[in-house]
Amino acid sequence: MSAFVSFWKQTKALIIREFKNDWRNKNALNAVLLYLGAAIFVVYMGFDLHKGFLNKVVWNTLFWIILLFAAFNAIGKSFVEEAESKMLFLYFVVKPEALILAKILYNGLLMVAIGTAGLGLYALVMGFPVQDMWLYLALVLLAALGFSCILTLISSIAAQASNSSTLMAVIGFPLILPFLLLLLKASKNALDGLARSQSLNEIQTLTAIIVLSLAVSMLLFRFIWRG
Repeated sequence: MSAFVSFWKQTKALIIREFKNDWRNKNALNAVLLYLGAAIFVVYMGFDLHKGFLNKVVWNTLFWIILLFAAFNAIGKSFVEEAESKMLFLYFVVKPEALILAKILYNGLLMVAIGTAGLGLYALVMGFPVQDMWLYLALVLLAALGFSCILTLISSIAAQASNSSTLMAVIGFPLILPFLLLLLKASKNALDGLARSQSLNEIQTLTAIIVLSLAVSMLLFRFIWRG
């Protein structure tokens, strides 16, 4: 019991540390927000001139592409921007499972904020043709958790290489693609206002991928960090 309490205390302290680090150094977060705003503005300018080309499928696909690249930008910094001295200190004082869990939870919260803000801005300038708003919002939350679970572990692997951003893209896209395809299918059902039971299989599979990714991260990170 005491070991469990100690684990969660470490996790909580590490999450607070992540918040403080991003609050002190806002450059990375501002860059993600700038990318989000710029991407939505470019889409708006492009389709404002060709309004006939923007149907529901295009609207939906563009949103998930924008959110995916925002996730790569936001989560990619998880381990890459950590100073070696700080990581060496954490190496001796915290459990690796607590560190990866804290990173995943923090990145999940960050992606929830980015996803909801991005959806709000996207809907403001591009319209909101979604018939089932609550299902679509639930999918945005699942996407935030899934991107966090998958990409945080990849970020820890990529941080071990010299060209980390390239390695993260090479490893990340093949792993994230099945998750993204499920999101596209389920969100299309929400756009069309189909019965939620039609999206149940996709939601269950998305949830299973999130749980499996979290479990794999907790099991493998010890070997990645201390290998």
